[in-house]
Amino acid sequence: MEREAVITLCKQMLLTKKMDLLNRLKSHQNDFLERESTAKGDEGDQSASVITEHQLFVSSRILRQQLLEVESALGRIEKNAYGICEETEEEIEADRLLAIPWTRLSLEGAEIRESLSFQKRTSP
Repeated sequence: MEREAVITLCKQMLLTKKMDLLNRLKSHQNDFLERESTAKGDEGDQSASVITEHQLFVSSRILRQQLLEVESALGRIEKNAYGICEETEEEIEADRLLAIPWTRLSLEGAEIRESLSFQKRTSP
């Protein structure tokens, strides 16, 4: 597949993912507001409500982080910097972009980052 076609397809995938993430965040917000308005009951009910709130916050944080990655990828497309590995500065493989359109690293770049991360964790 031609590079421009891959980028066009990835842009569509990113826009679809962005809409999905925004919808899921809105759903989480609605769930939270609904729970907050009905947060009554005994200590057990309130404890369960707090646990559920925490789960919603964690899930929302993950969704927001994913949204930032998608937005960043769309920005790279607009700046004609999409599909370039941040580690090796070479083109990211088309199959990798199609699988993870918000990726910043090629397979080689990901291996380098993982190796560096492992070295930091294991060095005294």
